[in-house]
Amino acid sequence: MHKFIVIFTFSSMATFASAEVSVERGEYLVRGPAGCGNCHTPQTPNGPDMSNELGGFLVEKNPAFEAWAANITPGGRVSDWSDQELARAIREGIRPDGTVIGPPMPIGLYRGVSDDDLYSIVAFLRTVPASDIETPSSTYNIPLPPAYGPPIDSVTAPPQSVSVEYGAYLAGPIAHCIECHTPMGEKGPMLDTHLGSGGFEFHGPWGTSVSANLTTHSDGLAAYSDDEIKQMITEGVRPDGTRMLPPMGYHHYAAMTENDLDAVILYLRQLPPLPDGG
Repeated sequence: MHKFIVIFTFSSMATFASAEVSVERGEYLVRGPAGCGNCHTPQTPNGPDMSNELGGFLVEKNPAFEAWAANITPGGRVSDWSDQELARAIREGIRPDGTVIGPPMPIGLYRGVSDDDLYSIVAFLRTVPASDIETPSSTYNIPLPPAYGPPIDSVTAPPQSVSVEYGAYLAGPIAHCIECHTPMGEKGPMLDTHLGSGGFEFHGPWGTSVSANLTTHSDGLAAYSDDEIKQMITEGVRPDGTRMLPPMGYHHYAAMTENDLDAVILYLRQLPPLPDGG
């Protein structure tokens, strides 16, 4: 089974620099496949409030937690963080004061974001218009781990190509498709046993939506063509014309390149078949 591939080396995050880091790449990721605004931009009945892009939002409220996505513009608390501190918060879920960022921020997958992509995202976040929204702290009625794993020194992504490996990287650490489309267990998404089988519930102004099965099972994508899958990903419209519900970030995925969409679909096409929810 392919999941995603990361290569750990041992350079210091504090001294990391690469010619592959760019604001342009960061903008593509944030506004495209990473879909950061899907949680961090305030949502209205008519869509995202782009006048406060990335200014923070109440992502989920349930018995386990009330989670607020922080203002990650230069007008938010991250303005006082160094690039390395912001990068660590994104990839390891640890704030500069040592506190842990809780769900639904998909830290388990973000640990696989490459250095180049991570610092490109940070570079772009420094350029977005400042929002003055002040979001409250999230509250959790569940225990949070002291950390999501050991400190990360460096990560290298697979080469950008239409390949299963790069599709797994996009669907995993970057777009975290496999987190939202995997059912939740007591310890988080059941990636080892129910990868991509759907069943994760989301609550919002639209009511309750349940993530679809992305595996090759008949309950999942087996009956759909590649073009039909692309339409559902980028437009939120099923082949029969019915509209799909939030919080899938359709407008973000519409910004993806054709090659990146093809890589994601190639990856999904090799997921082992599992029935809905498991």
